[in-house]
Amino acid sequence: MRIVITAVGPDNRGLADPIVHYVTGQGANIAEIQMYDHDQERVFAMMLRIDLDEQQFQPLREAMRQIGQLKQLSIRVWSPEHRERRPRLAICTTYRQETPRALLQAIQTEHVRAEAAVMIGNRPGCAPLADEFDVPWEMIGDADGVPANARLVGICDEHEVDYIVLARYMRILPPETCWQYAGGRIINLHHGLLPSFPGARPYHDAYASRMLTYGATCHFIVPELDAGNQIIEQSTFTVAPGTRLPEILRRGQCENEPSCLVEGVRRVIDREVELHFHRVVARR
Repeated sequence: MRIVITAVGPDNRGLADPIVHYVTGQGANIAEIQMYDHDQERVFAMMLRIDLDEQQFQPLREAMRQIGQLKQLSIRVWSPEHRERRPRLAICTTYRQETPRALLQAIQTEHVRAEAAVMIGNRPGCAPLADEFDVPWEMIGDADGVPANARLVGICDEHEVDYIVLARYMRILPPETCWQYAGGRIINLHHGLLPSFPGARPYHDAYASRMLTYGATCHFIVPELDAGNQIIEQSTFTVAPGTRLPEILRRGQCENEPSCLVEGVRRVIDREVELHFHRVVARR
């Protein structure tokens, strides 16, 4: 069984040792290990991807809980293969409803074989959508839309979320939040073609460059920016010369972005791809 272990907490000596010693002592094969030590913020983070017998999964969870208490670490043990139910999604939103609506409809028709466990917003615009699809709604933003990132993680833990989906969620997750759900558990929809058009206004940037092809990118989020190729799915559309920006925005936001997100999430849920050392690879 493939298992992902993440550990985050105040930096100190000897934090990785008990985790590594336990899993190797149980005969686990370590397929990937990453560690982060930010001296200025005194934050330690670690991600382990291991192979271990399924019958050892629950004992591993209990051992990591005890190590977490001893070392003051927030430790999560998760496996895409240990499922008594369909994968549970947290769908994060800000303003636009097109992409989360498309994902909820795909779940409803079982095109995406997952469960919408909770919707989370830093703005209230998508709360009616959660009501429409009978999904729990959580508001984590203040009056200016600034999110409580610790609350986001807490909500995902409460709802036993497998994957966090950023469906046009217009806030950057801090590294500590990303580490909590590292290992290919955070999926983002960017409304532009990466790497050519990053940033908050990719349509406008592409239009200013006189592009005729526009697109969207579904990709995994990793703690480090520009860490490599995390693209799961890209979809494009081409416009005729002279097409005005409002029509480009309409086609992108209402048609292209929703289909891109749905296909990207489906590929992850169906385990066609996985994240390995910050790169998306096809599963064998």
